[in-house]
Amino acid sequence: MQAAELFEHKIKPPEVARRLRVSPKSAYQWHQLWRDGGEQALASRGPSGSRCRLSPRCLEKLAAYLDEGPAAHGWVEDQVWTAARVATLIGRKFHISYSVSGATRLMHRLGSSPQVPARRVAERDEQAVTLWKEATWAEVKEPGRPAGATSASRTRQASRDSRPKDAPGADAATLRR
Repeated sequence: MQAAELFEHKIKPPEVARRLRVSPKSAYQWHQLWRDGGEQALASRGPSGSRCRLSPRCLEKLAAYLDEGPAAHGWVEDQVWTAARVATLIGRKFHISYSVSGATRLMHRLGSSPQVPARRVAERDEQAVTLWKEATWAEVKEPGRPAGATSASRTRQASRDSRPKDAPGADAATLRR
């Protein structure tokens, strides 16, 4: 509503844009809306984007399912609600397809956040991993290119012989050989 007050005081859209820290294009659009419909035309129409596909009752049920924990719904290996698991749960219980990012936003709306399981398992044997890296990985790993075979050019390797004899510094190249 600040823009409407500024427009009423005959302040031009570029100055409104500067004062409100918005783009001039937005200020010109607001000015057009204000001229056509007054201050009511600038009122917010609420959040943009698609509305939630779950009803308030379904959201309550989902919150209760999340409170029960993952094990109650078949995930017994660990006790974390990942966004992928929540999306699967929504599909199973409500027959509505949600993306992983949509499930993340829904969890935030319900006051929780998706948990990412730890990358390393508790049963990891560090000694066995080290032994495998030293013994097996050395055999499996392909050798890299030798240092002399590399070139800065991706198309073809440089050659001193292909340099014109009258090029600047050509005599210095022959001296270095």
